[in-house]
Amino acid sequence: MMIMEWMAFQGPNIPLILSGAFYALLCVFSIVTGLIYMSGKKELNPLELSDRLMAKLENGERRRRFARRMGLVTFAVGLVQGLTAWAILKGASTVLYRLALGFTLFSIASVLLKLKGKLNAFPLLKLAAYLAVLLVLLLPSARALFF
Repeated sequence: MMIMEWMAFQGPNIPLILSGAFYALLCVFSIVTGLIYMSGKKELNPLELSDRLMAKLENGERRRRFARRMGLVTFAVGLVQGLTAWAILKGASTVLYRLALGFTLFSIASVLLKLKGKLNAFPLLKLAAYLAVLLVLLLPSARALFF
């Protein structure tokens, strides 16, 4: 079912649509960022990593190798974010609901792990966005669209 058909059938559920759009945007961002890191064209973003890990990566070559591996992980996460966006926007399936909910919980845990000992705006904004998506997914009106 196409998104517009789904919206017409289900009625407008703006929070759910925004949640799906959020994951779609993250998907594109993560895939592009992953490709950039894998190509070696960009250094790691120190805002994304703990101070302890950045200290371990003082050696430039070690940091570049790690950035390439992180690029692969970021690319893979982007693919899962795309699946999550599709799951939210498609709705009408318990499996898709669990995928969206599970990946959102994983994303929250990932940001919390990265926040360890480092508070700054970027991860806090991501955490707030993931918590908002989680809240939307837990709303009875959203759950009704999946079950």
